[in-house]
This record gives sequence, C-alpha cells and structure tokens, in this order.
Amino acid sequence: MGIFSRTRDIVAANFADLIEKAEDPAKMIRMIILEMEETLVEVRASAARTIADQKEMRRHIAKLEDLQNSWTEKAELALSKDREDLAKAALVERQKAADMADQLKAEVSVLDDALRASEEDIAKLQSRLREARAKQTSVQTRLESANNRARLREMYNGPKTHDAFSRFDVLERRVDDAEGRAEALGLGVQKTLEEEIAELRSSDRVDAELEEMKRRLGARNHGEG
Repeated sequence: MGIFSRTRDIVAANFADLIEKAEDPAKMIRMIILEMEETLVEVRASAARTIADQKEMRRHIAKLEDLQNSWTEKAELALSKDREDLAKAALVERQKAADMADQLKAEVSVLDDALRASEEDIAKLQSRLREARAKQTSVQTRLESANNRARLREMYNGPKTHDAFSRFDVLERRVDDAEGRAEALGLGVQKTLEEEIAELRSSDRVDAELEEMKRRLGARNHGEG
C-alpha cells in the first residue's frame, strides 16, 4: 500500500514528520522517493496521452471544417440550379459538421485545462522530489554519522577494547618487572667491581707492607752479621 493516494497528498506531505515517526527513516525516505517517481511517471504518461488526444481531435476538427466548406459549395451549386431542396439538405449537413466541430473544440479546451493542470502537477512533483532527495542525502549523512559514533563508542567501551587494554596493563607490568631486574643486576655488577677494585688497593698496601717488612728484616740481619 502506498504512502500517498494522489498527487495532492504528495504536494501537501510533511516529509520531516513522516521521517521522524518512521521506525526506519532511511527506508521511509526511499519509499517516499519511489512512490513520487512512480507518480511522476504516471502524470507524465497522462499528459502525453492528453497531448495525443488533442492532436487527434484537432485533425478531426480540420476535417469537419473542410466538410463544412464542401457542403457550403454544394448548397451554392444546388441554389444555382434552382434546387432549393438540395441546398437546404446540404446546409443541414454543414450544420451537423459544424456542431461536431464545436463539440470537439470544447473537448480540446477541456483537455487544455487538464494539460495545464498536469504541467503544474509535474512541476510540483519535481520540486517535491528534489526536496525528498535532499532529505534522503541529509538522512543518510546523519545515519552514517550516528553509526560511526556508535562504532567509535563500541570501540572505546566494548569488551575487545577492555581486553586489549588489560593485556597492555599486563605487558606494562612485565616490562616494569624486567626493567627492575635489569636495574638490580646493573647495581649488583657495579658493586662487585667496586669491591674488586677495593680489594686490589688493599692488596697493594699489603704488598707494600710486606716489602717494607722484608727490607727491615734484611737490614737487621745484615747489621747483626
């Protein structure tokens, strides 16, 4: 079942209200545009048929006018031959043709009014269709923006993100532990080197004292001898 029942409904439609009340705004605007396009095609087809009917009627009117001229000539000929009865009969036929031509002219006038109305409807429908397509672009842009925001929020707040950050926390703790161990090892190596250097200095003093002691003992022994 269509959203609109006739062209007047489309022209008077409040697109914003229809879209706002729809469960699926994008689907609603697509339906509106589709129905408007179909209505526009129908109105244009009707206008084309009206134009074709007018052309056919005008051809008949032209033939009836030719027929009137023909009956006029025949009436004049009959009068010229003193056949008033035939002239009168010819004029009756001419009047019939004239009446038919007048009737067709009246119908053409009605079709002219219908065609003007169709042209106005087509212009209004085209304007509303442009408006609907602009609404469609706006709705699509808003929906895409909303979907993007939803995806970003899901990315920030979703379980996958929380799981990833939890893993980052674990990795960060591991790195901190590794750095702490490396620092501790570095301090241990530095302390050992200082201890070794201190030991070398202590060994030098011991060697010096030993050499001094040997020298004194040597001197003492030499003096006793």
